[in-house]
Amino acid sequence: MTWLPLADGVFARRHADLDLTLGLVVGAERCLVVDTGPDAGFGAEFAAAVRAVTALPCAAVITHAHWDHYLGTSAFDLEHLWAHPAAVAEIAHGTAAQIDGWVAHDPDREDRLRRSPVVVPDAAYPARVDLGGRVVEIAHLGPAHTPGDLVVRVGDVLFAGDLVEQGAPPQVGPDADRASWVEVLGRLGDPRVVVPGHGDPVDLAFVRAQRQGLARGDHG
Repeated sequence: MTWLPLADGVFARRHADLDLTLGLVVGAERCLVVDTGPDAGFGAEFAAAVRAVTALPCAAVITHAHWDHYLGTSAFDLEHLWAHPAAVAEIAHGTAAQIDGWVAHDPDREDRLRRSPVVVPDAAYPARVDLGGRVVEIAHLGPAHTPGDLVVRVGDVLFAGDLVEQGAPPQVGPDADRASWVEVLGRLGDPRVVVPGHGDPVDLAFVRAQRQGLARGDHG
């Protein structure tokens, strides 16, 4: 697990477990975490890593409602927890089914998942958050990997959640909208760095190639 500095006060944290990539943005007055990880134990380790960087008050954004991005939330002491309304509904009502589906093929993870409290975010997420000298923009660009994906932009760094994946093909699951996803990837703007939900940070050339693959139907 390592911190990757991407810009002043902007970090990604790479994890071997599930090849997850999470985010941290630090301003002069508060900080923002991007996703919290797949279980409470993982979340506790991530929260400790955040506190090793900053002791500032903290909020978090959940990029989408897949368990590996939000079941670590209970380990954090947060001022605010934000997600898209569609993600809030899935977290509140669909987590148990997600866990059942995952442990059917990965039973070794069952205890960790079932012991992780579900923390339901606030659906009224802000479009802009001033962390003190550092402004974060939060946006829903349309249904894509899930109905409720959010992206988080800080200057020329974009946290994309699972709209983008590096190291493995994007997962086009039953809650994905492939056609809209292709369009959403064309609305990301011109960030210098795109942080995927899994894998190493990438550039726009990588995103364009992934978009073309989705448009061709390469990923099922």
